[in-house]
Amino acid sequence: MSEPTTRYPAVAAVDPEVAAALDAERLRENDSLVLIASENYCSEAVLQTQGSLLTNKYAEGYPGKRYYAGCENADTVEELARDRARELFGVDHANVQPHSGSSANMTAYLSVLKPGDKILGMALAHGGHLTHGSKVSFSGKIFSSFSYGVTRENGTIDMDEVARIAAIVKPRMIVTGASAYPRFFDWQAFRDIADENKAYLMADIAHIAGMVATGHHPSPVPYADFVTTTTHKTLRGPRGGMVMCKGELAAAVDKILFPGIQGGPLVHVIAAKAVAFKEALSPAFKAYQGKVVANAAALAARLVEHGFDLISGGTDNHLMLVDLQNKGVTGADAETALHAAGITCNKNGIPFDPRPPMVTSGIRLGTPIMTTRGMGETEAVQIADWIDAVLRDPKDTAVQSRIREEVRALCARFPAYA
Repeated sequence: MSEPTTRYPAVAAVDPEVAAALDAERLRENDSLVLIASENYCSEAVLQTQGSLLTNKYAEGYPGKRYYAGCENADTVEELARDRARELFGVDHANVQPHSGSSANMTAYLSVLKPGDKILGMALAHGGHLTHGSKVSFSGKIFSSFSYGVTRENGTIDMDEVARIAAIVKPRMIVTGASAYPRFFDWQAFRDIADENKAYLMADIAHIAGMVATGHHPSPVPYADFVTTTTHKTLRGPRGGMVMCKGELAAAVDKILFPGIQGGPLVHVIAAKAVAFKEALSPAFKAYQGKVVANAAALAARLVEHGFDLISGGTDNHLMLVDLQNKGVTGADAETALHAAGITCNKNGIPFDPRPPMVTSGIRLGTPIMTTRGMGETEAVQIADWIDAVLRDPKDTAVQSRIREEVRALCARFPAYA
């Protein structure tokens, strides 16, 4: 019997164009070396759960307090997800219904703040996130937003400067966490500044959640009033979000999320979160996070050997921000050249970047996916060598083609999905 022409025969029978895109995506994920720090490959168990018939169920409300009948199984998976999240992070309360990290952050804000209140977060151009007060985001439109950043000298957050700005601004909430910051956060220092200004403290750990859960990054839970995260980055779960908080804030959080922001929760995604959280509670997941960190350190060290400038000089976590100005290459050109060589990353602004956001002077690299596939420090060094070879001349298509074949051979040794 011949092999099926598609992995998705049910889809192909109805919509061959979408089936073809799904097959192409499976090939891309298996055949490419993805170094996008905000992405990961979840397990087959998570994929299967997210694609389950729980997608059919409306379950507005919370376990035991739904607005529709027939929610007994929805209650089961949501209670499992909440219980496992509390165990994983050691928090009082976890709401697992947010559709995304952005809606999780909105929930934290609106549970205690009013429109026009002041928030102080990390500047987007210095590694923060849109929802930490950017003027193009709801966070900068609903609230009066101010920002702090990193120093020119060492690319790290100067807590004395954060304290100085907070004393002037007097924010109602201080936001910490980032999307492109390679170092540890000093949660105690942020807590002290929040206390001095009678402000709430929110820690957005979307990027570092897996490392926080396993002790490879200090936890903000003892210090922050709210801890928000996505579930699809280092946690290796489905795309979604979560809000965690102190017990006294639980009722406000739950009421704002539903019915304040969202309607019916995505029960199939919540079930997939429950599966991912169970995986994250295992010893194997803790070992995995240690390898993510070790691979990032190896990749960063080898890039430095090749003469690349890394913001802050290296990394404490899963990502690094590479300043390409001394290489005479833009972030956009680097992204294009590396993608042609089978290495997928993203152009990224660097602190004090002279170039616009769609061009940039840097790229962001992360090691979660290569580690998920089973690659280690030896492969991290090889990847750094390939990056160096490609970016010596981003227009050299012969080099790109040669490395593309080498990347394909490496990926074949470490298949993402069967």
